[in-house]
Amino acid sequence: MNDRDAFVAQRRSRWSRLDRLLSTAHRRDPARLAELASLYRALCADLARAQSLGLGEDVRSYLDQLAGRAHNHLYGSRAVGGLHLRRLLAAEFPREVRQGWPFFLAANLLFYGPMLLAVVGCLVDVGFAVTVLPESQLAGLEDIWGDDRAVRPADQDPAMAGFYVWNNVGIAFRCFATGALAGLGSVFYLVYNGLILGTVKGYLFAVGYGGNLLDFIAGHGPWELTGIVVSGTAGLRMGWAMVVTGGRTRVGSLREAAPALYRLVVGAVALLLVAAVIEGFWSATPMPSVAKYSFGLVQVAIVAAWLGLGGRRTP
Repeated sequence: MNDRDAFVAQRRSRWSRLDRLLSTAHRRDPARLAELASLYRALCADLARAQSLGLGEDVRSYLDQLAGRAHNHLYGSRAVGGLHLRRLLAAEFPREVRQGWPFFLAANLLFYGPMLLAVVGCLVDVGFAVTVLPESQLAGLEDIWGDDRAVRPADQDPAMAGFYVWNNVGIAFRCFATGALAGLGSVFYLVYNGLILGTVKGYLFAVGYGGNLLDFIAGHGPWELTGIVVSGTAGLRMGWAMVVTGGRTRVGSLREAAPALYRLVVGAVALLLVAAVIEGFWSATPMPSVAKYSFGLVQVAIVAAWLGLGGRRTP
């Protein structure tokens, strides 16, 4: 009996038992779930062992598919609605951000680092902005954010909120989806967006219109920028799963990371939706600067408390 046959013979009964348990997916009694979880952990070890031994593709494919079924049954997302969505956003999402803090930290550095460098570069030498954005676009910024800019009519708020949803989700999607390129796409879009936003801010401050921009972004900025960073975090997490597979196939590794990615993406969407609502209905209103900044500080506190404290009291 060769290594492959011996490997299969020693474990076949356990795999068959797991397959039978999965065929009764409608049952959710604790004893069955406990046994299924135990068999799933053993199967993951078997899959890693099969990879290291270089067993046939048929064995590895079978184990990978069986592991995927078990994982989806144990950890797969239930229908999103009502209590589940509230629990996901209130507890599971912020816990996921904290547990994956190296990816969140990396995304922040990749986004805010270039932003800060661009702001400083423009303040030191306004000509820096021309190396990032064309002169025609910079002139357009002055026209938009000049002292005589008009307040948007209130009846345009719903349409603008819809536009901001589309725009924000588009940016976030690129930060996340390009993580499939071993995370390199997410790195690029985080750096790119940070550099562009920093150049816009630095240039407007350099020409004297920075206060107008701050008035506008103070309320929605904490939500929007955090949403972009969380999207990048999910992209980096996906890229890591594709590169560091832990002995699994890439598909198996992505499947293992899927629940974490799901929680991060749902949280990012929630952040960006709130940002779009605030941007559409509040940011362009003719409120005094002190009111805008006070409101913005409250939003910073809410986002920080959500990510830092959410889910700490729930199991």
